[in-house]
Amino acid sequence: MATRDKKKIEAALGKKGFQKRKNDHNFWVYHTEKGARNNIFTKTSYTPKMKEISANLFAQMARQCHLSVQDFCDLIDCPLTKEEYYKKLKRHGLLTE
Repeated sequence: MATRDKKKIEAALGKKGFQKRKNDHNFWVYHTEKGARNNIFTKTSYTPKMKEISANLFAQMARQCHLSVQDFCDLIDCPLTKEEYYKKLKRHGLLTE
């Protein structure tokens, strides 16, 4: 199972169309190129001790982003571009724009 550094995940989400909204956790809400907000989101913890996202949480984040674990790895590690992610969401009817 995949694990990743929390800061790396947060940086990648920011580059792929997600915007951070602070609450009791850091909520990452997906916005399209046109700025449309959708019901696609994930979250990371404020907990300073949590430097790495566990495999279980990583899989949960993948589901929240409507991706397989492998595709979420690609989203974070950059083979899956912002544009390809958008097309994938559009193809599955997940975008309202």
